[in-house]
Amino acid sequence: MPTSFTVVPVDDVRRCAQEDADENSVLKEEDEQAVGAGNPRESSPFINNTDDEKGNLYDGKNMALFEEEMDSNPMVSSLLNKLANYTNLTQGVREHEEADDDEGAKKKTVKSPQMGTFIGVYLPCLQNILGVILFLRMTWIVGTAGILESFIIVSMCCSCTMLTAISMSAIATNGVVPAGGSYYMISRSLGPEFGGAVGLCFYLGTTFAGAMYILGTIEILLTYIFPSAAIFKTEDKELQAEAMLNNMRVYGTCCLTLMSLVVFVGVKYVNKLALVFLACVVLSILAIYAGVIKTIFEPPVFPVCLLGNRTLQNHDFDKCLKTDIINNVTVTTKLWSLFCEGPELNASCNEYFTLNNVTEIPGIPGLTSGVISENMWSSYGPAAMLVEKPLEAETASDTSQDIYMPYVVNDITTFFTLLVGIYFPSVTGIMAGSNRSGDLRDAQRSIPIGTILAIVTTTIIYLSCVVLFGACIEGVVLRDKFGDSVKGNLVIGTLSWPSPWVIVIGSFFSCCGAGLQSLTGAPRLLQAIARDGIVPFLEVFGHGKANGEPTWALLLTALICESGILIASLDAVAPILSMFFLMCYLFVNLACALQTLLRTPNWRPRFKYYHWALSFLGMSLCLALMFISSWYYALVAMLIAGCIYKYIEYRGAEKEWGDGIRGVSLNAARYALIRLEEAPPHTKNWRPQLLVLLNLDSELSVKHPRLLSFTTQLKAGKGLTIVGSVLEGTYLTKETEAKRAEQNIKSAMTAEKTKGFCHVVASSNLRDGISHLIQSAGLGGMKHNSVLMAWPASWKQSNDPQSWKSFIETIRETTAAHQALLVAKNIDSFPHQERLTEGTIDVWWIVHDGGMLMLLPFLLRQHKVWKKCKMRIFTVAQMDDNSIQMKKDLQMFLYHLRLNAEVEVVEMHESDISAFTYEKTLVMEQRSQMLKQMQLSRTEREREAQLIHDRNTASHSALNDKADTTPERVQMTWTKEKYFTERNRNREAIASMAVRDLFNMKPEWESLKQSNVRCMHTAVKLNEVVVCKSQDAHLVLLNMPGPPKNQEGDENYMEFLEVMMEGLNRVLLVRGGGQEVITIYS
Repeated sequence: MPTSFTVVPVDDVRRCAQEDADENSVLKEEDEQAVGAGNPRESSPFINNTDDEKGNLYDGKNMALFEEEMDSNPMVSSLLNKLANYTNLTQGVREHEEADDDEGAKKKTVKSPQMGTFIGVYLPCLQNILGVILFLRMTWIVGTAGILESFIIVSMCCSCTMLTAISMSAIATNGVVPAGGSYYMISRSLGPEFGGAVGLCFYLGTTFAGAMYILGTIEILLTYIFPSAAIFKTEDKELQAEAMLNNMRVYGTCCLTLMSLVVFVGVKYVNKLALVFLACVVLSILAIYAGVIKTIFEPPVFPVCLLGNRTLQNHDFDKCLKTDIINNVTVTTKLWSLFCEGPELNASCNEYFTLNNVTEIPGIPGLTSGVISENMWSSYGPAAMLVEKPLEAETASDTSQDIYMPYVVNDITTFFTLLVGIYFPSVTGIMAGSNRSGDLRDAQRSIPIGTILAIVTTTIIYLSCVVLFGACIEGVVLRDKFGDSVKGNLVIGTLSWPSPWVIVIGSFFSCCGAGLQSLTGAPRLLQAIARDGIVPFLEVFGHGKANGEPTWALLLTALICESGILIASLDAVAPILSMFFLMCYLFVNLACALQTLLRTPNWRPRFKYYHWALSFLGMSLCLALMFISSWYYALVAMLIAGCIYKYIEYRGAEKEWGDGIRGVSLNAARYALIRLEEAPPHTKNWRPQLLVLLNLDSELSVKHPRLLSFTTQLKAGKGLTIVGSVLEGTYLTKETEAKRAEQNIKSAMTAEKTKGFCHVVASSNLRDGISHLIQSAGLGGMKHNSVLMAWPASWKQSNDPQSWKSFIETIRETTAAHQALLVAKNIDSFPHQERLTEGTIDVWWIVHDGGMLMLLPFLLRQHKVWKKCKMRIFTVAQMDDNSIQMKKDLQMFLYHLRLNAEVEVVEMHESDISAFTYEKTLVMEQRSQMLKQMQLSRTEREREAQLIHDRNTASHSALNDKADTTPERVQMTWTKEKYFTERNRNREAIASMAVRDLFNMKPEWESLKQSNVRCMHTAVKLNEVVVCKSQDAHLVLLNMPGPPKNQEGDENYMEFLEVMMEGLNRVLLVRGGGQEVITIYS
C-alpha cells in the first residue's frame, strides 16, 4: 500500500550510488555470520577464507547491515584482492587443495606463463603428430592401399582426431586445466573410475609410443644409415627377417637405456631440444615438397630393375642386365650369378629368369608422368607375395625356388584394417597443447585454436602426401617397404631434394626426439594418477626425486617400453598404441557429449563450436576404428580398462556423477540413493535443488503460480524440484483438504510446465509446518539445497504479526540447515512463457557467500524466456579499495568462470547520514514501539501509525523552513517517480547541512538506536544506487542480509529489506547456503 511521506532530498545521484553500495555491505554482514557460525565450510579460496586484519575493515556505517557476517562472507573487494593472483595457484576447490603439506611447503611462486598459441600449442602438436609413420610407412601404405583407399584411411583417422579436438577444446576451455592434460580433463569430467581407467590407458599408449619411436630410430639406423652395424647377420634369406628383429631388440634396449638416463639426469635438456627436433621434421617435409616440384622438370635418377614383371632387390648387382659386351666379348653380369649356378653362358638358370627379360624403369617418373592412374587401386596380398608391376610376362612352371631369389616381397600379410591400425599413430599427439596448459598465457584461447590449426595443417600434409606420392613414385617402389629396389634408400628420401640424406637424418632425429618426449611425459602422467590416490597399488609411483622428478614412474615406464621393444616390429607395436589412444579419445568425446546433454551448471565452455552430436560421432568413429584396426587388441584394451574401472569402484572411489536408465528396478533406485548419500556433491555438480514454498488461498488454489513458472525457468527441466505448502490444523481434520490442495498444486505445476514432486503438510501452525518441510522434504541423497518463496508484500497491513515473523524464522532455519534461500519480490509480475526482449539481468554482488549470485543468472539465461537478456554485475568499492583494479580482477574472475557479463564497480565513500535516513528510522522505531505497547485492532493500529507519521511530517516541514533555501514542503504518495523528482528539487538546499546541526534541530533523533540508523543508512543508500543503475532491468538480484541475532529487531529487519527494494519491480533476494556453488576449474 502506498504511504504518504514528506520527502527530504539527500546527496546528488552520483554520490548516492556510492553511498548505497556502502550501506548495502552493512546489510550483508549480519547475514554472512549467521550462515557460517559453527558450521563447517568447504575449504576454498572463496568462503571462510579471511585474514586477521578483517576486523578493522568494516567499521564504517556504509555496510552496517552486513557487518555481523563479515567473518564468514567477505566483502567482494576483499575476495577479489585475494583472488587477484589465483592463476599462480596450482589448485582451486577442495579436491585441488588437498595436496600434501610437505609438498605445499616446498612450492615456490611460479612465474606467470608467457607462451602463446603458436609456440605453446601449435608447434608442440605439430611435432607430436608428424613423425615416424610419415617417414617410414606412408609410402608403403599408399602403394599397398592405393590412393583412393589411403585417402579414406587418412580421412577417417584425421576426422576422428578433429572431432576429438573439438570435444577436447570444449572440456579444456570449461575452466582452468592444471597439469595432467587429458587425464585431468577426463577424470574430472567422468569421475575417478573412468578417469583412472582411461588415464592408465593413455599412459600405456604414451609408453608404447615411446617404444614405437625407438624402434623407428633403430630401423632408420640399421637399414639406411649403418647397415653394417648389425650384430646378427645371415646369408640365408629365410633367416634375415629374424636376424633383423634380434638386432632391433638389442639396439632398441640400448637406446631405451640411454634415453632413460638422459631423462633421469637432465629432463630440462630434452625440453630445450624439442625445437631442434621440430626443425628436423619441418625441414624434412619441406624437402619432400621441394622434391615433388623438382620432378616436374628433372626427376631424380633411381632406376628400378624388373625381371619380367617382378621387382628385383638392387643390392648385389650394379647393372640391370643378364649379359654385357666388354671388348666385343659377351660376359655375364652379377645379376646372372644370382639366378644361375655359375657365370658361364651355358650354366643352368632359374626357369623364370630364362623365360623373361630384364627391364629398367625409373623409380621416380615424376608428377607429370601419369603414374597416378596405376597407383589408384589397392594391391593387398599375403606375406612373401612378390611385388609385381602389371605387365605381361612368361610364367614359370616351378615357383618353389622363388623365395630364395632376390625378389622384393611382402614381409607381412596386408589388408585394409591392418593399414588403419598402423597408420593411426601418425595422427595422435593432439593432446600436446592441453598438456602444457599451465605454461600458456591464455590456455582457454590457445588450446582450441592451436590444436585445431595443427590438425588442419597435418591433415593437409597427409592428404597431399597421399596424392603426391601416388603421382610421383612408381607403384612397385611404393610397395617396397625398405627400399630394396632403389639400392636400400629410404623410399620417401628418393623423392626429396636436394638429397635423400635430408630425410634420413631428419627422420632419425625426429624419432629420437619423439622417443625422449614420450619417456618424459609418460612418467609424469603416471605420477599424476598415483598422486590422486585412486589406484592404491600405484601410490609408490607418486614419489620421486627431491625436485619432483618421477624416478619410480620412469623405471616402470622403461620396463613397459622394453616389452614393446622386445616385440621388435614397428608394424606390430603401432596397433597396440592405437588401441590405447583411441580409447582415450573415445572417452574425451563421451565426456563432452554427456556434459552437454546433462546440462551441468558448471558446463560453460568458452569454446562454442561444439555439439553433442559431433561428440557422439567422434566416439562412434573411435570405437569403429578400434575394431577395424584389431578386434582382439580392442577387446583386450577394453578388458584392461574395465578391470581398472571395477577395481577403483571396489576400492571405494567417490563418484561424481552416476548413470541410470529409465525403467530400472526399485533396487537400482535404492542403490543409487544410498550412493548419493555417501558424500556431498562436488562443487562442479552443484545445481539448485529447489523446495518451493507456496501459499494457498481460501479455495486452496495457488496464490502465486508465477513462482512455479520461475522455478521452471531456473531449473530448465533439470534437477530436483519439491513444491511444498502448509495447511494449518491436524492431519485428521485436514486430510481431505490436503489431498485437494495437492491436486490443485499438481494442476498448477502441469500448467506452468514444472517437473517435480508435490508435498502438502498439515501442521498446527504455519511456522512449524514450514520448518518440517525444510527439515524433511526429499529422500536420502535427493534432498533440496535451496528454498524459493515469495516476498510477503502485505506484511505491514497484516492483522497477524506471525505472517512476517514466520518469514524471518524461515530465513533463520534455512541458514541453520545450510540451504540457500531465494526470495522473489513482485513475483506476479515475473514473465510467464513470453520471451523477454533484449534487456538486462542485474546482479548486485556485495558480499560473497558461495557464488549463487553468479550461477543463478547463468541458469536463467539457459531458458528461452531469459535467453536474450544480458548479464550485468555491479559490485561495491569503498574508500580504501582500488576500484580500477577491482574491475580488472572481477573481469578476469568472470573470464575464468566462463561467464559473459558487463562489469561495473560502484564507489561508495563514507558520507554523513542524511536527514531522510533519520526520519525513516524514527518513523520505524516509533511505529514499532507503539504496536508493541498497545494491543489495538487493525483499524486502530493504522490510525495510530498515521498519527505518528503526520507528526513527523509536521516536524519535517519545520526543519525545511529553517534551511537557507527553504524547499517546498511536499505531501505525496511514496512512489519512485515522485521520490526522484522531489529529491532532485531539494538536493541543493540540504546538501550543505551538517549532521550536528540536524541534531540540534531535532532533539528526538538523539534517542534513536544508532545500529538502526546505520542499517537504515545502508538500506537507503543501496536502494538509491540500485534504482539509479537498475531501474529498467528485467530482474535485479541482491545479496540478502541476514536477520538480526536479537529477535527484538525482527520488524526493523523487515523494514530495512522493504526500503532496500523500494522502487524496483522484479527483485530476487539471494542468500547462499554456506558452500561454494561455482568454480573456475574444469
